[in-house]
Amino acid sequence: MFLNGFFMLVREFIDYLLLEKKYSNHTVTAYEADLLSFLEFYQREYDTEVLSEANYAQIRSWIVFLVDSGVSNRTVNRKVSSLKTYYKFLLKTEQIDKSPLVKHQSLKVSKKLQIPFSAEEVEGVLALLIDDDSFEGVRDRLIVEVFYATGIRRIELVNLKLSDIDMGRNLIKVLGKRSKERYVPLLPSVCETLNRYLKLRSDLISGEETSFLFLTKKGVKIYETLVYRVINNYFSKASSKVKKSPHILRHSFATHLLNEGANLNAVKELLGHSSLAATQVYTHHSVAQLTKVYKQSHPRNKK
Repeated sequence: MFLNGFFMLVREFIDYLLLEKKYSNHTVTAYEADLLSFLEFYQREYDTEVLSEANYAQIRSWIVFLVDSGVSNRTVNRKVSSLKTYYKFLLKTEQIDKSPLVKHQSLKVSKKLQIPFSAEEVEGVLALLIDDDSFEGVRDRLIVEVFYATGIRRIELVNLKLSDIDMGRNLIKVLGKRSKERYVPLLPSVCETLNRYLKLRSDLISGEETSFLFLTKKGVKIYETLVYRVINNYFSKASSKVKKSPHILRHSFATHLLNEGANLNAVKELLGHSSLAATQVYTHHSVAQLTKVYKQSHPRNKK
């Protein structure tokens, strides 16, 4: 009964996120889980399920409960952000007059430093795959190349379709967050691996056709966990970095472009960011590289 009541309370909000805000299913699931987290606490502590009547003191007690339970400040902020979005929706639909979180300030969090792979580490991984002519070997090489050459997100790679590939112009169409489309160029080396993969792919699926580009060896759409395992597995052999994930390859793509003098706005468009603020996080390593060159080259420093 409780879960049924919860879904009735937030169904319109979920539809709003999916249909109007164009959020992905993954994002909406996270919002739903965060709301459930608060609702469970709210019902237990205050014996009510009417979220529209919650006040800031009650929400603050939930925040304290989460922190005392060992939940990180970063995760607490994400949960509160979901709740804040929910109350903005209630305001928009005139179900409340004022959000209880209107004056809330996020908890302080330490900035995570994402260390990108070096170009040598990426080349090391590609070297591991150069002689593997199997379907999975060529597919995995293509996955690495596409991540590093385009900077796309893991979910964007998983959802790539054959129709998104424009071999005539060496472009791929990427469906990003909130269903925003962007075109990203493909390097000739990527197109070469892509052609090898497509030949093996056509042999693999011979019977039932699928519209998605990347497939498992069983001929079905690839999934996010598998993509993560591919990246983590190969980069574990070529890198000593603590974190080895598709996102670090995206991070490497942006950092290396900026290190080579790419325009920040151009990198923003390639990454599919909605604002420069999201892209500027990658300038840290660009500044670090410039500082290194400066120290090595400036006459006064040599003295």
